[in-house]
Amino acid sequence: MNRIFSLVTVAVMLAAVIVKKPQEELSGQAYVLIEASTCAVLEGKNVDQIMSCGYLSKLMSLLLVAEDIEAGELSLDEEIAAPQEVYGTKGAVVWLEPGDKMTVEELLKSVIIGNANDAMIALACACEGSQEEFVSRMNSEAFDLGLRDTAFYGCCGYRDDRDHTTARELAVICARLSGYDLLRPYFATWRDFVRSGQTELVSENTLSRTYDRHIGFKACHFEEEGYSVAEGGQGASGSIFIAVVLGAPDAENSLKTAKTLVNRGFSDYKVTATVFPEEMILPLKVKGGRELAVELGIAGQSSLVIPRSVGEVRTVTVIPDYINAPVEKGQRLGTAAFYSGDSLVFETDIVAKADVPELSYLYALKKLLCDL
Repeated sequence: MNRIFSLVTVAVMLAAVIVKKPQEELSGQAYVLIEASTCAVLEGKNVDQIMSCGYLSKLMSLLLVAEDIEAGELSLDEEIAAPQEVYGTKGAVVWLEPGDKMTVEELLKSVIIGNANDAMIALACACEGSQEEFVSRMNSEAFDLGLRDTAFYGCCGYRDDRDHTTARELAVICARLSGYDLLRPYFATWRDFVRSGQTELVSENTLSRTYDRHIGFKACHFEEEGYSVAEGGQGASGSIFIAVVLGAPDAENSLKTAKTLVNRGFSDYKVTATVFPEEMILPLKVKGGRELAVELGIAGQSSLVIPRSVGEVRTVTVIPDYINAPVEKGQRLGTAAFYSGDSLVFETDIVAKADVPELSYLYALKKLLCDL
């Protein structure tokens, strides 16, 4: 391929709204704000620092349970018998004994609202047959999501210092969770009862009753790690922003920081699309092909999150002067990069829209004869 490239810069003008607000003080050893559909990191501190995740590891457990419910492997009204593994469970519990029965819905409430470890063990065993197999699946899911700094050694996150993640990677798990509407009623509940009203559940995440944008997720604390929270909020347009705060000094500061970050998402950022008209890309010259040129297209476009103060997104395309035949449909022939200011926010391939076989002597002769 010719190493001489032509650069075409196209400015896509967007509406700009400049927001000037005093910045509230944030707390925590690490925190991050992302937008759910893109997982773009918008603000943060120590976002990739590996830390203990405590009870927040249950968010990955809940993601797997939600997947099984959606796939029809479990149903909300299905009764689950508590396995032998619940015997002697420590930490937050709903006092399950082996053989006790609860519905999947009650178990979900117990985990999401009451943070119950025994209920989580019951769900894990219902999904995979054993805690060990469930934890293996948790780690496989983390790998599939591209989370390379996350590892789980239990389904509950109860006082196991080996469980670890980062603020960024935990936020990605929450972004996936935000797509399961079936969990939202439980995430939005601050207080409820299970086991025929005998067991009260109260959520540590008080944003579930005080924050009108709240859609989930979980708060927890341990004396050694401090106070942590993962919080999601949804706006009228449907945009979802997610904040994760790890290691705050107290509950008030952790919840306040999470709420402040999510509110900043709505006030300071906007979601737009990479609308780049393919008509603006000229056909690419093909040397030695049955056609003189090939039409080009964009491999894929996406949503972008940019500051509201940014009035312009630039698109820079990099395309060679020509390509030698043969050319295959879908072949990568260049790139389109989208910039917010000087920051690259999205990049995609420019591809061939059709095959262009190599020109052979026999083909040229046949074409010449046909044209006579």
